[in-house]
Amino acid sequence: MSTSSISRRNSKVPRRSAAKAEHGTSVTTAFQRIRELIVHGKLSPGTWIVEGDLCEHLNMSRTPVRGALYLLQREGYVQEQRNASKSRMIVSSLTKEDANELYPIIGRLEGLAGRRAAELPEAIRMELAEKLKQINGQLIRIAQQKTLEGSSIFDLDREFHRLIVNAGAGPRLMTLHRAIEPQTERYWRLYASSIINNLTTSTEEHEAIITALVASDSDGLEEALKLNWENGCKRLAYVIDVFGERGSW
Repeated sequence: MSTSSISRRNSKVPRRSAAKAEHGTSVTTAFQRIRELIVHGKLSPGTWIVEGDLCEHLNMSRTPVRGALYLLQREGYVQEQRNASKSRMIVSSLTKEDANELYPIIGRLEGLAGRRAAELPEAIRMELAEKLKQINGQLIRIAQQKTLEGSSIFDLDREFHRLIVNAGAGPRLMTLHRAIEPQTERYWRLYASSIINNLTTSTEEHEAIITALVASDSDGLEEALKLNWENGCKRLAYVIDVFGERGSW
């Protein structure tokens, strides 16, 4: 497969074969597509962004791409790096400081969704709890066997949390969650496989979440979700200490 260099560093992404997008392609579309490249690691932390190559890869003009980069900078996905003679846009590094801000935010958002999920009718809660048990069972097996075959830790954990959010969040809360989740996803995709030795602890926290849901314990479910994210941030911080902050070296 042919590739198109988007950066001057070591990140390459597949060239799209589609025809050039029509003039006036929305900034929103450009934002979503560039964010996907960043979240999935196709534009890795620390990568220099070359606007012309990015336009070519996306089959878009510079106008929506520049608008998208502005929005991505505002949300922390990219940042401007200046020196005496010029400035460049780079993909933001994955740092402990950033994670320490993001994880408590999403923990509180999911906690609010959890409160509402705990108040759902019993039949709906029991159906949701059964789905959560099945996902957590797969995570438990991965923890016991220490293998990443099949679904990844990241995919399973994301589905576990999304089920709760989808069940309990209203439209405003869902919008906030969708804005923050991809930022935490960057960390999970790069570091999830490195925390397999601590996965049992995470599954135990999931069990507490399920127990609170079954019991219709709003306070308990909110706290269990917040704690899962807060402890996840601590586990992530340890991994970052071992492997370094991606994009900072």
